[in-house]
Amino acid sequence: MEFSTKQIAEMLGGSVEGNPDLKLKNFNKIESAGPDALTFLSNPKYAHFLYSTQAGAVLVANDFVPEHEVSTTLIRVENPYAALAQLMRMADALLNTHPCGIEQPSFIAEGVEIAPDCYVGAFAYVGPGAHIAPGVKIYPQAYVGRGVSIGANTIIYPGAKIYHGCRIGANCIIHAGAVIGADGFGFAPEPDGTYSKIPQLGIVEIADNVEIGANTTIDRATMGHTSVGKGTKLDNLIQVAHNVEIGQNTVMASQSGIAGSAKIGSNCMIGGQVGIAGHITIGNKVNIGAQSGIHATTPDGQTIMGYPAINARQWMRNSAYVNRISELFQRVTTLEKNCKK
Repeated sequence: MEFSTKQIAEMLGGSVEGNPDLKLKNFNKIESAGPDALTFLSNPKYAHFLYSTQAGAVLVANDFVPEHEVSTTLIRVENPYAALAQLMRMADALLNTHPCGIEQPSFIAEGVEIAPDCYVGAFAYVGPGAHIAPGVKIYPQAYVGRGVSIGANTIIYPGAKIYHGCRIGANCIIHAGAVIGADGFGFAPEPDGTYSKIPQLGIVEIADNVEIGANTTIDRATMGHTSVGKGTKLDNLIQVAHNVEIGQNTVMASQSGIAGSAKIGSNCMIGGQVGIAGHITIGNKVNIGAQSGIHATTPDGQTIMGYPAINARQWMRNSAYVNRISELFQRVTTLEKNCKK
């Protein structure tokens, strides 16, 4: 794969400042890129690397003004990060083509139709009554249970498990080890101190263009459905409990957990290791800092963090006070001694 800076600029609707004929073959970080690599600059704290980078070309914003002389070629675009993502998607499509056909040994239940452009890898299982749309890729050792529906061009990576009756939309990505539709954590206490299992009779519904990270688990509903909205992206190692509803275009980082029947709005950004209590509602466009604990309903548009979570600015002020506790203790001790004299 090789493109000139001029070709790349044309793909992105940008302009070249430097050598338009320079050939680029790969991507790399700005601090370690070589002469045949393309990189980008969008965060100002990395701007100093621009003046020492060995990269062949750097994507920068149209309004970026260098503070010093630049030896590399600049490709000016409206949004360097988005432009890089666009190019990397194109490169991925060229370099990482998915296979087609049915490998053996694999099991496909009688009556399940698999289009010629689909792929079912070795040791994969597709249960009775499953509906597999055109373009679906099911990699080795994946499990697709009875009555599961998978939309067009969705990719199920190795070892992912989709339990019976769950519905996966089109253009989704389910990464290795993810479990969709395991039983929700439902048990009723008995008088003798034991717990009896409450059957989990609902399903999981995942809308189009959703990505589910490796080893993430989304539990089936007790009744009704657990749902993940269109365009939402879940990182690795996330737990979504029964009857949770997540809106559209929400992103959630690794090791976060959502307890049962919580409702998460659209366009939220949730950091890593966040815990969200059950039966509460998180509004739309809410940003939650890493390691926060959310125990109460949160209105739209809030930025919160901490445990229990509060306004992010207030949390940072409180943290600054906590860091001064030893100093304040010493001052109080000194004042007490002086008062006794």
